[in-house]
Amino acid sequence: MSDSLIQIGESQSGDSSRQPRPDWLRIRLSTPRRYHEVNGLVEGLSLNTVCKEARCPNIYECWGEHGTATFMILGDICTRRCGFCAVTSGRPRPGVEENEPEHVAQAVAAMGLRHAVVTSVDRDDLADGGAAHFARVIEAIHRRTPGAAVEVLTPDFRGVPEAVDIVLGAAPEVFSHNMETVPRLYRTARPGSRYERSLELLESGAARQEGGEFSGRLKTGIMVGLGESSQEVQETLRDIREAGVEILTIGQYLQPTPAHLPVDRWVHPEEFDAYRRFALSLGFAHCESGPLVRSSYHAHEHVAAAG
Repeated sequence: MSDSLIQIGESQSGDSSRQPRPDWLRIRLSTPRRYHEVNGLVEGLSLNTVCKEARCPNIYECWGEHGTATFMILGDICTRRCGFCAVTSGRPRPGVEENEPEHVAQAVAAMGLRHAVVTSVDRDDLADGGAAHFARVIEAIHRRTPGAAVEVLTPDFRGVPEAVDIVLGAAPEVFSHNMETVPRLYRTARPGSRYERSLELLESGAARQEGGEFSGRLKTGIMVGLGESSQEVQETLRDIREAGVEILTIGQYLQPTPAHLPVDRWVHPEEFDAYRRFALSLGFAHCESGPLVRSSYHAHEHVAAAG
């Protein structure tokens, strides 16, 4: 399998930012009534979503066909400047929005969600990185919609161990933190983060899971097409699995604006299938792997598929 992955990858390497997107990355744009309903609800409650802020290519499917959204809490300004991310970076407004937990919970109830995904910008200006706010959002959703599962996609909290305890203490059904890319590309793609720190965050979640302090599932995601080799991807997947992660997503990096990192290559769907098979051979309970896959894409199906 390793040889086939390398062969597929090397045969397509090059500056894909100057090439048209292949057919498998073309999406159908439509804005049915459900899309406008979700958009109106989000705007009416003054909520941020990663769907809009990160320019997700699946927004029309998720909002228009499934009526789902990934809520982005703690504001819309990130304290870090990742080379792949379209979210605005800079100095956030001080403090947090006190009404945000209830507003998110209200949106989850109004949309009839059974699986709510909550992520955030990085807030290195806060002592706990925003962990307590995450906990309040989880609790508010559970309180208003007791049957809804909550998946949180958190930042690394700068490695503060108490932050993980605070978030997991609110009992989310899924705890996720994205590794994003291979170690060699961290300095370029994630200059404010460290590969080892992100891995340790996931390991700490697994340790609490093993100790009976957390009964949910562990999840992470990576992008390909940034310049990594297939061997580096496989080594990263091994690290992730050894850290105790159960659910994995793998998707194509798409350059959000000309100011962001260029796409190194368009990864063929066959290579994504090979990565999925490799991940399952390592013992992952579920791997969602494809060109348009994002960490929250079909998130409600990941836990069910993992069993």
